[in-house]
Amino acid sequence: MTPVAGEEMQQPEGLPRGVRLGVDVGDVRVGLARSDLDGMIATPIETLERGTAVRRVVEEAQELDAHVIMVGLPRSMNGTEGVAAQKARTFTAELMVSLSTDAPDIEVRLIDERLTTVSAHKALHSSGRKGRKHRQVVDQVAAVMILQQALDTERSTGARTGERVEAPGVHDPAQEETR
Repeated sequence: MTPVAGEEMQQPEGLPRGVRLGVDVGDVRVGLARSDLDGMIATPIETLERGTAVRRVVEEAQELDAHVIMVGLPRSMNGTEGVAAQKARTFTAELMVSLSTDAPDIEVRLIDERLTTVSAHKALHSSGRKGRKHRQVVDQVAAVMILQQALDTERSTGARTGERVEAPGVHDPAQEETR
């Protein structure tokens, strides 16, 4: 859907215009990506150290006036959740605590991201980047892939995707996972 000169991009009905952030949680590093205001394309922002990542994601969300943060949830091929998924959920819980005081209006969603890091390594290898240098940017590339997948799903369905994460102590069954 390409706009005609002078026309503004139309958001899918029900989705407000605004920046979305994508996050790929690793053991040591966290990749961060952003969308444009119309939610069309994801681009990398930076690779964060795990220890300061929550604070930086919140700062970036506030600076960009982000509406949603999409955090990758690495499930196994059969859909079960292992250690990596638990680490993503722990990161998301830390993020929710920080957002509840600093930016309570920002929505957080967990996005199924099976094989995203593997795909990111393959993309970097295909682009000619040496394997040793992958670690510097692979988390950013994975964050872009997570966010782009979510943006594409939003555009095709007209609704947010993934599992909505509630603030600690809040549960709304109407906001469960949609795909």
